[in-house]
Amino acid sequence: MNTKRIIAVVGATGTQGGSVARAILRDTSGDFVLRALTRKPGSERAQSLARQGAEVVHADIDDLESIKQAFAGAYGAYCMTDFWGGNGDPERERVQGTSMAEAARCAGLQHVIWSTLEDVRRYVPLSDSRMPTLLGKYKVPHFDGKGEADEAFVRHGVPTTFFLTSFYWENFVRFPGMELRKNKGGELILAMPMADKKLPGIAVDDIGLCALGIFRQSCSAGQTIGVAGEHLTCEQIAAALTRAIGTRVRYMDVDPADFRTWDFPGAAELSNMLQFKRDFQEVFCGNRSVERSRQLNPALQTFDAWLSRHASEFSL
Repeated sequence: MNTKRIIAVVGATGTQGGSVARAILRDTSGDFVLRALTRKPGSERAQSLARQGAEVVHADIDDLESIKQAFAGAYGAYCMTDFWGGNGDPERERVQGTSMAEAARCAGLQHVIWSTLEDVRRYVPLSDSRMPTLLGKYKVPHFDGKGEADEAFVRHGVPTTFFLTSFYWENFVRFPGMELRKNKGGELILAMPMADKKLPGIAVDDIGLCALGIFRQSCSAGQTIGVAGEHLTCEQIAAALTRAIGTRVRYMDVDPADFRTWDFPGAAELSNMLQFKRDFQEVFCGNRSVERSRQLNPALQTFDAWLSRHASEFSL
């Protein structure tokens, strides 16, 4: 009798969902099997998962019936949305999250992990001029849309772990606006509006391993769990980068108002995000426990450990 439990992973061919998919596929305990949900089952990434033993199924999270079919017969699901790959629409994220909650209820899933973030408007009301309002009704759109969808999982009675991720360290090499810069003198600069506050960060692969740990501890359903590999100031990040790449990296604090004007996609969005992390340090760091993350994932990487594997990816 097959006692393995099916975990349906939304976005299994992407960055975050892909980390969860890899964690399940590489799990030697064999407690779970992967059902990889994707809009493009015939893609190379999807077929690679199939060759590793995943069940690959078509699912479109903009289509409720599609999600219901993809969740049918599963034990649990990893639910997420992709703001940056989904045309930057927080309302679409809210609707997608709501649809996944309804599909999970209909499928009778026993444990859902919902990858969410804080609704910044609970801390910075739209009337608060410290941070500009974006898209008419958001402070940090890619946080607020996810956070607003939380209530759907509660309302539908879905056994849910609300999963708060942290800044991906991979953003330093892959995300426009977050990469190292060179000033006119050729000096490498890490520029962020973080002052001397700490930035919780994590390796992408550790997100999946922490999620796997949550599925193993099914009693955590109903909790909010935030994960991070380390909480570091930008000065500490710059010092670690200097050690790893062998070239001095200097941290430059930037006023959020100036950062918003810089010429890269999403500058205003990312400035508001970093300002929230800076100004509400106790909340943001308090929601993301390194100790709890290591309990879920004993192999949790430090920033130095991550850099030892990725230093060569930095463009100097």
